Amino acid sequence: MEKRKSPLESMVKSDFWLDRPVFVTGATGLLGSWLVKRLLELKAEVVCLVRDWVPQSELVLSKTIERVKIVRGDVRDQKLLERVLGEYEIDTVFHLAAQTIVGIANRNPVSTFETNIQGTWSLLEACRRSPLVKQIVVASSDKAYGEHENLPYTEETPLQGKHPYDVSKACADLIAQTYAYTYGLPVVITRCGNLYGEGDLNWNRVIPGTIRSILKGQRPVIRSDGNYVRDYFYVEDGVSAYLSLAEKLSENKDLAGQAFNFSNEEPISVINLVKLILNLMDSNLEPLILNEATHEIREQYLSSKKAREILNWKPKFSLVEGLTLTINWYKNFLETFDLK
Repeated sequence: MEKRKSPLESMVKSDFWLDRPVFVTGATGLLGSWLVKRLLELKAEVVCLVRDWVPQSELVLSKTIERVKIVRGDVRDQKLLERVLGEYEIDTVFHLAAQTIVGIANRNPVSTFETNIQGTWSLLEACRRSPLVKQIVVASSDKAYGEHENLPYTEETPLQGKHPYDVSKACADLIAQTYAYTYGLPVVITRCGNLYGEGDLNWNRVIPGTIRSILKGQRPVIRSDGNYVRDYFYVEDGVSAYLSLAEKLSENKDLAGQAFNFSNEEPISVINLVKLILNLMDSNLEPLILNEATHEIREQYLSSKKAREILNWKPKFSLVEGLTLTINWYKNFLETFDLK
């Protein structure tokens, strides 16, 4: 909500983004909201695709939405996407739109497949027909890898998702590679750890859900047995990853078709993450462990070595630093909207 200077400003080239026409799908989501804010700070010309109006989105709360061009529509609408790319003479595309909740994907696989898979091919086909597009960054996920014994995952780890969300992201990932290798489209792929940060309103995710429960004096709920291990990747580090990747692609076309892992490389179990949040919030509450999670990968975390070496990228926030900023944001947000 309140503006604060980001330490990430030194990691990107402001002159690269100056007046650059940029198209962002999924702009009202967690990463999309923060990416758009940073692009505006870098003085890019931003066009956002918005399907649902989310008044509590960080994009709206920060009034960022008043400074961008908004196109209302669905990412599966290829004709609409072609019109947007052409009329706004888009140079760079960030494709973030997706159904991102694993539980929803398990309950509603078809809608997840339509958004995550069809949405990706619709956008990339529109880009193929739009000669002005020079860089495309497509959001895959660490979940695209599926489950493997050898950890951490590198970009060479096979994509073998088996459950609906994992498969949807693996398919989108492979489709992006297809458009790069078959059609020469300038597309690169991100595979990030579990993003978190200010503005995530998906309360069934462990970090916002835990913070809200503690602020309400309720025991935080853990759906699993608490022993699932993940990376938790702060949203501003995610923004720097996307911007850095687009810039590097403009310099090196040979990156097209490649994927990059992004993580703070601090894997942690769910139970230890919840205990860390309780400690940071000075709470004595005990988590409620439901042990109900199904069709989820047991242990999964990433190596970001390739991004460090090729992109000269590294995270700027530790898990504690990112959680502290996130907790403070939710305190303010929930006092305003939820705890009256």
